[in-house]
Amino acid sequence: MARDTVAIVGRPNVGKSTLFNRFIESRKAIVDEVSGVTRDRHYGEVEWEGKIFNIIDTGGYVNHTDDVFESAIREQVALAIEEATLILFVVDVISGITDLDDAVADMLRKTNKKVVVAANKVDNVQRRYDANEFYGMGLGEVFCISSLHGSGTGDLLDEIVSHIHTEDVPEEEAELPRYAVVGRPNVGKSSLINSLIGEERNIVTPVSGTTRDSIYTNYNKFNHDFFLVDTAGLRKKGKVHEDVEFYSVMRAIRTIEHADVCLLMLDATQEIESQDINIFSLIRKNKRGVVVLVNKWDLIEKDTRTAAEYTRHIKYKIAPFVDVPILFISALHKQRIHKVLEIADQVYHNRRRRIPTARLNKVVREIVDQNPPPATRGRYIKIKYATQLHTHAPAFAFFCNYPHEIKEPYKRYLENMLRKTFDFTGVPIQIYLRKK
Repeated sequence: MARDTVAIVGRPNVGKSTLFNRFIESRKAIVDEVSGVTRDRHYGEVEWEGKIFNIIDTGGYVNHTDDVFESAIREQVALAIEEATLILFVVDVISGITDLDDAVADMLRKTNKKVVVAANKVDNVQRRYDANEFYGMGLGEVFCISSLHGSGTGDLLDEIVSHIHTEDVPEEEAELPRYAVVGRPNVGKSSLINSLIGEERNIVTPVSGTTRDSIYTNYNKFNHDFFLVDTAGLRKKGKVHEDVEFYSVMRAIRTIEHADVCLLMLDATQEIESQDINIFSLIRKNKRGVVVLVNKWDLIEKDTRTAAEYTRHIKYKIAPFVDVPILFISALHKQRIHKVLEIADQVYHNRRRRIPTARLNKVVREIVDQNPPPATRGRYIKIKYATQLHTHAPAFAFFCNYPHEIKEPYKRYLENMLRKTFDFTGVPIQIYLRKK
């Protein structure tokens, strides 16, 4: 049975994201005193009394505005309400009922979904008394809570669970692969995810920095089952001025650290910048799989050599790790976007590939016999044995008599020969030299 979903709605800055973080027991949604921080729908999972359900954090509902973000937020709130089984309407006891609260209440009264009202920031007896005015909205019982301190949230969760179909917490399942879409701001990351899943799941505007949180989407189509992660655009440190953007960048970096494969998006209409290379280096440093996607390829005037020249240019920039798939796509026109999933899946399996020790040593003997390590200071270096280490990313230990005498060029030779023999395309390889 599919889990039911609860949507948290309300006007801006009433504490929805703080409550969301408390429910999922994680600081997953960004919280800031500036209204409008939460822009996209943000999904999480709540466990209460041995039962679980999904929860959506939404942007604050704003009415009668021409702002490009606020109109998109209204659309996202409407989509969240449509998806939800139960709606949790959060209001602020300090400011009382506002015109925006009335606008949200009017919209909720027209739905046939169950609505639960939570009066937030109730930290003392006087505020508990003040919360009674919210009964005037005609939406039923009002639950007094403090999302910051946690008071009243247990009773609120009891009420939520009593109105939805819950299911028992399943035994721990195999973790799904995580494919993170990363890149500089406004290269088309959210557009790619929207095109892949076939709906406007993530907000897209011409303004860079629209996505602030890392948004997880479960993709389960065409024999694929994994998480697609939309991240905030990573710009140079010197250009990050807002506190909220700083947190967004930190969250995107943490997403890279926990991803299996990173889809690094470049803008075909712009020159490859140092920040693109910095992001690539961050992926390589964290030993994640990587696929380079050159987006907006439909906007480029090209001939038969354009793609090959662009590929050579990219590999020159990212050297020496050049064994990387490079795809030319258009997220807007859906050109080659399903090929992205095929290649990402291949890179994921490359990263998990285990080479039997006997086969590995047979190959290593052939590699070393073909090109032995050069002698240094009259010492002949002999590689006796190799094994793959039990790590998340491919790593190999070579045992020899003088490990410190083997220089970086020969280590690169060993890596390249392993790549040539076994398919490690898109995956950084670690080579360790140890004393026999």
